Amino acid sequence: MRKKIRIGNAGGYWGDDLDALRRQLTGGPLDYVTSDFLAEITMSILQKQRARDHRLGYAVDFVDQMEECLPIIARTGTRVITNAGGVNPLGLGRRLAAMVAEMGLKLKIGVVYGDDITDRLHELTAAGEKFTNLETGEDFAAARGRVTAANIYFGAAPVVRALDMGCDVIVTGRVTDTGITLAPMIHEFGWRFDDWDRLAAGVVAGHIIECGCQASGGNLSDWQDVPHFHDIGYPIVEMASSGEFTVTKHPRTGGLVSEKTVKEQLVYEMGDPAAYISPDGVARFDTLSVTAKGPNRVRVAGVRGGPRTPTLKVSMAYADGWKASGDLLVSGPDVHAKCEALAEIFWRRLGLEFEETQTAVIGGGAVWPDSLYRGDPNEALLRFAVRDQDRARIEAFGKALPALILSGPSGLAVQGGRPRPSPVVAYWPALIDRHLVTPKVLTLAAGGGEEYFECREEPLPPDADASAPAPPPRRPRRRDWGKRQRKVRLREIAYARSGDKGDTCNIGVLARGPAAYDWLRGWLTPARVRRFFVDIALGEVTRFELDNLLGLNFLLEQTLGGGGTVSLLVDPQGKTLSQALLEMEASVPAEILKS
Repeated sequence: MRKKIRIGNAGGYWGDDLDALRRQLTGGPLDYVTSDFLAEITMSILQKQRARDHRLGYAVDFVDQMEECLPIIARTGTRVITNAGGVNPLGLGRRLAAMVAEMGLKLKIGVVYGDDITDRLHELTAAGEKFTNLETGEDFAAARGRVTAANIYFGAAPVVRALDMGCDVIVTGRVTDTGITLAPMIHEFGWRFDDWDRLAAGVVAGHIIECGCQASGGNLSDWQDVPHFHDIGYPIVEMASSGEFTVTKHPRTGGLVSEKTVKEQLVYEMGDPAAYISPDGVARFDTLSVTAKGPNRVRVAGVRGGPRTPTLKVSMAYADGWKASGDLLVSGPDVHAKCEALAEIFWRRLGLEFEETQTAVIGGGAVWPDSLYRGDPNEALLRFAVRDQDRARIEAFGKALPALILSGPSGLAVQGGRPRPSPVVAYWPALIDRHLVTPKVLTLAAGGGEEYFECREEPLPPDADASAPAPPPRRPRRRDWGKRQRKVRLREIAYARSGDKGDTCNIGVLARGPAAYDWLRGWLTPARVRRFFVDIALGEVTRFELDNLLGLNFLLEQTLGGGGTVSLLVDPQGKTLSQALLEMEASVPAEILKS
């Protein structure tokens, strides 16, 4: 039994650096490399592709990567795991097997599938599954007739089975980002599927590296701390059999691994830190410790976990009409006045009602709150967007926009030609009884041999600890601040990162020190954040405290215009909102600024 393994990440989304996999394989010794290709938006895109050509539905870029990397994998013995299979993992697996044969390599390909339940929805609803929308509470009847894809989020177990069968490259459908990283740990260390603390440690490790170089300097609030972004190193986890691990990167690469980079990634797309739910168990983010152990080495320990839930998440895509957007370049002077005049002229001339419209001035307040507007730019993009069930209305919108160029104020140029309608594939999250679905594994060996397995979930042993860990002791509140204060922006005492879950944006705010955290915990309330984002956040704002990370996590509901492919916003995933919050001004005790 091994005591430590090294797992590198080579991609955080479909569209990430295509050379990252080669660099991870050749930059130093690794036992495994994982790569995450899937998001809710990505599944919708892949489903569109498969509808046009049944042979597609997977991330074709991964095939391009493997043209160069398959011989390296054969030479180094590093095993690669990815969810690039999308909605057609069998198609990707067979294509890779053909490439292996053509190259004369002795590699075994594993395919994890069975997550697609699109053809079973009628059967499952008849059996009593409700599939109520997790975010809106809507009844499934509102979308059932328009569903184009429905995929279960599987955990690590079927990937473990493929590893046990000796697969060198494993491609999956909708296996979670954390599951593809946790699986090698279970396989190598023999962790039990009810060892909740170790499983939770694997989930946390997977969460840290799942978004690629976001954990190694990318998107860092203090980006000036990063020595350089050239040849940026992707993150590596050195996991011990005990469940403690170190985050690092290959030597002589760009980027940075520090407490800040790891903490920012920990709060990315976080909900309740005491209950980060995965198919493999529940991880607590409020018990762990993050400690720098040298240049580009950060130790994570103390992760606690709880039992897996009786349900699994389902990601569904359904047809929800059409949308289009178009831009005008507007130059100054008086850019904002021109944009207001152009918007009034355009919408009045168009004379149509739409399900949803949006007008944004990019470069003059399109993504941050109106309260942060600081003057008139000398140029901006004026963006018009519409969404509707009627394609004819969307087409009329596209024809009307270019006609504006010669009949309005001066200094205009159309960007990108006439807007074209694009289908909206919306997202419907739901739950299903985990015992109603069975992951499947197909192995494809060199020479054409195939093996098939069904991975039925084993019941937990009677002595399995099903109790949730006790919450950590709370940090006492401090209230004895001195009278001397100074007005600063929050970024002087905190850094932050934001992400999306449907129509909800999370903003994790991390204090630069204990005193700053003690003060922020009393001052940065949900009500104050709600007022700051009053023209953006239309729903409830909830706050969670992370004493161990000196952080606060805010959930801003109804903030992203419906989220995903439905949204007409310029920033539909809320990536910019953390930096906006750091621009909030506050009168801060002087002693905090000296600490």
